[in-house]
Amino acid sequence: MEFHQIRFFLALADTLNFTRAAELCDVSQPALSRAIKKLEEELGAPLVRRERGRTHLTDLGARIRPRLEQSLALAEAAKSEADEFARMDRATLTLGVMCTIGPARLIALVDHLTRELPEIELRLLEGSGPAIVERLLAGEFDVALAGMPAYPDEVAVQSLYQERYVVAFPAGHRFETMPVVPRRELRGERYLQRINCEYPAHVAAEIGPYDMPVEVLYESEHEDWIQAMIIAGMGCACMPEFMPLYPELKTRVLTEPELSRTISILTVRGRPHSPVVRLFHTLSKAALARAAAPDHNETA
Repeated sequence: MEFHQIRFFLALADTLNFTRAAELCDVSQPALSRAIKKLEEELGAPLVRRERGRTHLTDLGARIRPRLEQSLALAEAAKSEADEFARMDRATLTLGVMCTIGPARLIALVDHLTRELPEIELRLLEGSGPAIVERLLAGEFDVALAGMPAYPDEVAVQSLYQERYVVAFPAGHRFETMPVVPRRELRGERYLQRINCEYPAHVAAEIGPYDMPVEVLYESEHEDWIQAMIIAGMGCACMPEFMPLYPELKTRVLTEPELSRTISILTVRGRPHSPVVRLFHTLSKAALARAAAPDHNETA
């Protein structure tokens, strides 16, 4: 069964006239008749009958008409998508990234995307979680990556990976002798506050209003500054486990409760997506499935 046969049959089913159907399909009437006859031979039964100068569908023709309409629609959609894919040589993918997503796994993802889709111009723009969602809904991003406790109903969410929350501290700190750090152990610690820290939101979502029993010495939205100051012995900070940038930084998992966040791909429900966005979903899963989790020296 070939798609031109299906197209000819559906035109005949709509018009019930061989001449008009041939005109709609831009073929001669004998060519259309041959295609319909061949289709009937392949199916093993007549699809149309001519009686007293009138054409009508047989019971089989009427029964399979909806299935053939669906098949033709799917084939045309596939061809349209293939045509879009062939034109991707000038496509741009604008990716919004929550600024607290650590680079270890993100670099593996970006490297995989640029190798698999070298013809795509990839633009990465950072922001806080709420800002990323707002700009995604406004149409500034094709797709986004974020790890928030909740999202608006308009946002479609596809999970990529999970990461726990840890406390980061300098070498020689008392936390280094502990296999994990209960949250109560933070009480009285010299603390470096990450301005875009999402840990309080996850604590609030999990156990209620968040109270930070620490002495906040310094606040910054620059993750590298915070981490450099921790290494220098100026204090500690809570962060996602894949956030640390430097091997000198020591970490332990925070417990009581142990919390984690899910990094997800965000798109807007109902918004048409290009083949590039659909490929991004597929390639992201493949890249991160192969990415080895960084060593966060939790038992060092």
